[in-house]
Amino acid sequence: MDLHLELPPGRGRRAALESALRQAIRDGRLAPGQWLPSSRALAAQFQMARGTVVEVYSQLAAEGYLRTRPGAATEVAHGPLMPPRVSAQGATARVVADFRLGRPDLSMFPRQEWLRALRRALQVTAHAELGPGDPRGSPRLRAVLADYLGRVRGVLTNSEHIVICSGFTQGLRLVCDALAAGSPGSTALENPCLPDHRAIVEAAGLTVHSLDVDAGGARPDRWPSTSVAAVLTPAHQAPLGMTLDAHRRSEFTRVAAARGTYLIEDDYDGEFRYDRHPVGALQGLAPERVIYAGSASKSLAPGLRLGWLAVPPGLVDEVVEAKRRADRGTDVLAQLALAELIESGGLDRHVRRMRRRYRGRRDALVETLDRYAPEVSVQGISAGLHAVVSLPDDRTEADALSLARDRNLALTGLAPFWHGTARRSAGIVVGYGTPAEHEYAGALDHLGQLMRALTSS
Repeated sequence: MDLHLELPPGRGRRAALESALRQAIRDGRLAPGQWLPSSRALAAQFQMARGTVVEVYSQLAAEGYLRTRPGAATEVAHGPLMPPRVSAQGATARVVADFRLGRPDLSMFPRQEWLRALRRALQVTAHAELGPGDPRGSPRLRAVLADYLGRVRGVLTNSEHIVICSGFTQGLRLVCDALAAGSPGSTALENPCLPDHRAIVEAAGLTVHSLDVDAGGARPDRWPSTSVAAVLTPAHQAPLGMTLDAHRRSEFTRVAAARGTYLIEDDYDGEFRYDRHPVGALQGLAPERVIYAGSASKSLAPGLRLGWLAVPPGLVDEVVEAKRRADRGTDVLAQLALAELIESGGLDRHVRRMRRRYRGRRDALVETLDRYAPEVSVQGISAGLHAVVSLPDDRTEADALSLARDRNLALTGLAPFWHGTARRSAGIVVGYGTPAEHEYAGALDHLGQLMRALTSS
């Protein structure tokens, strides 16, 4: 193995090596249990006698820095002199209940089905597909997605108009870059919306306009005429949870067509609807004006970094060029595995299985809050993986989050999502998809006790 050491000048070779090793261990660059190169290899690296390295190892072992055993590699000792390895995030208290927004239950990731899909993809994939390819992504996955999205979400597109990206975050940036290159201006974002989305739009050089939301979803009458696009979450508004009213869906597409502008549809968890059949994609009403964006982040896992755009013909070249400049393409093996998972029916089975589980979680959340704190209301529960819980009039978000931190509960308030000047309501966003399956009942109990404390004092 390679070992980088800077030998201090002005000292003998043995003393310099001994000092450099000792300091690397003290600094934590060589961690307890880490193996060191053999004496022969280290001697060759520094062009010194092997016996010199043996003497250095023996000295540091005598001092307690190293551990040597006959027939085994020399390793850094575990002992009181060894500093603990500090993580980049620092020490944090253990979270007893994690209800952070935007995460599925990662313990339910279909590992075996994914492994089979990956193996199968490797068996049938031509060598050429592993090399540099179309920045739009794997032709096979794009063809499979065109059929799949049409079947399950009502999206009208074809493989030539699909661009594979590294999740929705990159997809939004690609679209914004394409829009900014063609006609710099502003983009309307729902108020409230995810803070990252505002940052992405602004980073592309576009101005953010606030698009007010009420019980019927985003309001088309508040869409500024100067905006080149509007970002919508029609199936399940993020974070408030309502579905965009049918009349407003039609009105948004009518206005976009009349102005020659675009709608960006963030269909982040459209597969998970509990009170009726999932609402179809807005894109199906106006394929020429709606840029459809989806991902595997909620259906499978965000760590896969797989997303897709169905782009209208008039914008596809600009988006493909933005993707080419960004990274030339997304992980091809992951794309091929996803294509295999979809074609085999594995993704459909997994989504149906998780829809039942998440509905059970939703019902358990509502029942728990009704039992512990019947005064609070819950909204946004018809779909998705999160709900918004109201607070008593005499309690602020800061009160709730402070008490949650004291109890080691991970929760999110509504405050970071608001922008613009509209009236801002307070509430707690509960991501009920996040806790692992075996932890969910206990996590709900902790949440119920927190809400009882907030409503009873």
